[in-house]
Amino acid sequence: MSILFLLRRNATQQNSRSHRAFSSTLLTVSLLLVLFTTAGCGNRNRTAEKLAQDSKQAEDFDNSLTFNAVTLEEFDNKGRLWWKVKATQASYSKDKKIARLQQPTGEFFQDGKSVLQVKGQQGEVQQNGQTIFLRGKITATDPRDGLVMQGDELEWQPRNDLVIVRNNLTGTHRQLKIAAKEGRLFTRTQRLELQGQVQAQATNPDLKFQSERLIWQIKQQTLISDRPLQIDRFNKAVLTDRASANQGIADLKAKTIMLKQNARLTLVDPPVQLASNDLVWDLQGQTVASDQLLTIDNRQQRVTLSGNEGRIDLKSKMLYLAGDVRGTGEKNQSQLNSDRLNWNISTQKFEADGNVRYQQGQPPLNLAGPRATGTLRDQNILVSGGRVVTEFVP
Repeated sequence: MSILFLLRRNATQQNSRSHRAFSSTLLTVSLLLVLFTTAGCGNRNRTAEKLAQDSKQAEDFDNSLTFNAVTLEEFDNKGRLWWKVKATQASYSKDKKIARLQQPTGEFFQDGKSVLQVKGQQGEVQQNGQTIFLRGKITATDPRDGLVMQGDELEWQPRNDLVIVRNNLTGTHRQLKIAAKEGRLFTRTQRLELQGQVQAQATNPDLKFQSERLIWQIKQQTLISDRPLQIDRFNKAVLTDRASANQGIADLKAKTIMLKQNARLTLVDPPVQLASNDLVWDLQGQTVASDQLLTIDNRQQRVTLSGNEGRIDLKSKMLYLAGDVRGTGEKNQSQLNSDRLNWNISTQKFEADGNVRYQQGQPPLNLAGPRATGTLRDQNILVSGGRVVTEFVP
């Protein structure tokens, strides 16, 4: 079955002399390209193969089947328009199954509705209209959500509801600006899979994502990565916080980020570093929480805290830890253990509850009791409630 097309102007056929001249020119250019891109005895076979391939391609196309100002169309099995492409010129293979296009512009449809408007410098329709390629300064626009993608090559697979943009992909959208080596847009689910040196800049919240693979669910406003990623947060173009993990999910609508496996978060205010295998960063609620082992490093105060689970209220700068809580102060070699701990990151004041044990190096001292309050920085500790044990180490 040949490609369906409609001619919008009178077709012009070239004579056999033009066909022979075109074929000869094509062979000469192909030979020069091969000679410039191959060298050495070991490449002679590849040169011959490339020359034979180019010769066959030239033979497969007949310049007598070249038309100007054409429109090509294809319909799905329900008779609905599938795609429509206009070109300044189209050349058809002898079996009419491949069409090469110049300056193509077109529109792709899904269930009869437009899902993508495209243009490029060159194009090719293959496999009876089941695959379309565009090359050279590609622009593809999704009229449903305003996504605009640009790149060097585009492939449309209508049966798979798939558009692939390759080489130097960039894109703009009201949610994100993107860049990657390749993007795969699944038009039915409106999911864009980005691969290779991926960068995505969100505007609200102001975040920058970097990874080797990122899945953007456009309608759900979520970004998903199953590869190591880095997320930078900005305030008026100034970097404030940085997160990293082996996996992550960002909900741009809810303004939450979930980091998994080797998660790290460095905050500017308060100036702490958090580490866990599971971190939930609520940008709008100004909290960071984990239901797994959480470690907090306050380098300014030289204090490290950890617990089996915990939460930080970034607005009040309060830290809440529970389960095998441990705290160490590097300055005076102090250590605090308890079941639960409330810690003010700014003032260093704390309230510890449950099996409290406190040790310090200078002067040597051990304390134990049900509850404790105080500050590690100035070694001002009060243990109270029930049986309290004080041990002075000589």
